Amino acid sequence: MKTLQFREALREAMQEEMRRDESIFLMGEEVAEYNGAYKVSQGMLDEFGAKRIIDTPIAELGFAGIGVGAAMNGLRPIIEFMTFNFSLVAIDQVINSAAKMMQMSGGQFPIPIVFRGPSASAGQLGAQHSQAFENWFANCPGLKCVVPSNPADAKGLLKSAIRDNDPVIFFESEQMYGDKGEVPEGEYVIPIGHADVVKEGKDVTIVSFGKIFKTARKAVEEMQKEGINAELIDLRTVRPIDYDTVIQSVKKTNRLVVVEEAWPLASISTELAYKVSKDAFDYLDAPVKRVCTADVPMAYAPTLVDAFLPTVNQIIEAAKSSLYIK
Repeated sequence: MKTLQFREALREAMQEEMRRDESIFLMGEEVAEYNGAYKVSQGMLDEFGAKRIIDTPIAELGFAGIGVGAAMNGLRPIIEFMTFNFSLVAIDQVINSAAKMMQMSGGQFPIPIVFRGPSASAGQLGAQHSQAFENWFANCPGLKCVVPSNPADAKGLLKSAIRDNDPVIFFESEQMYGDKGEVPEGEYVIPIGHADVVKEGKDVTIVSFGKIFKTARKAVEEMQKEGINAELIDLRTVRPIDYDTVIQSVKKTNRLVVVEEAWPLASISTELAYKVSKDAFDYLDAPVKRVCTADVPMAYAPTLVDAFLPTVNQIIEAAKSSLYIK
């Protein structure tokens, strides 16, 4: 094992895949000369050259479309959005071209493309730069949606995403790029669609993904001090969702709390609550609990940022409520 920052794990994944396959290239704003807005692509221009590490204008719709066309013609693009807030400008290409082309062409045009970049909040960035888009894109058939929470998963899942013949949306976080963690040495991939049972437990199942998973983990650690033995699951991907792992856990613990950094309406937590209620209703000893963001645009003031995001205390309260502990 070696210790890498989240950004370094992403870089290693892209470098290893680009050395393995010359059809792969990276394109986006500031990815080349500036070494990436968050230094994810640092040094890659020097290694792979300007034909494979390509700076773009501030024109997300344009370079997303170029990426889709390149994928249709046998290349394997990695398209970096400086933030997924900017992907809204390109959403027509992502949804109406990348996601649907395989089906519309009768299988003639697979689209092996990865759209990656940071999603959700990142401190005081205001309402227009703090939105989570995981559930937006997960709603669309034809896309796969990956949301790693740590460097090891980031590397293994990004390598799988790059090798996949379907379009993959790969969500990161500005606040995770500096996170450090142990990453396996040598070649490894993590299959898309497999959740990780990070901690086994018997009292309540806690499910989360992405950056907010770290908050869920802290809550589980605090509950352990109070004698509550929670099972903790990192979903890793939100399309496809590993329903089986969640349901098997609920059959053991009989309770479920889903923690998500997203607005509550039509969220991933809503989908999990429905699926567990449908397929494991007889095992539930309490209603499924959800801990989401406040149902408002995120404000700029630090106090309102704190009030907007899920907290350790909210997660503990939800778990205790499902256990009928006051």
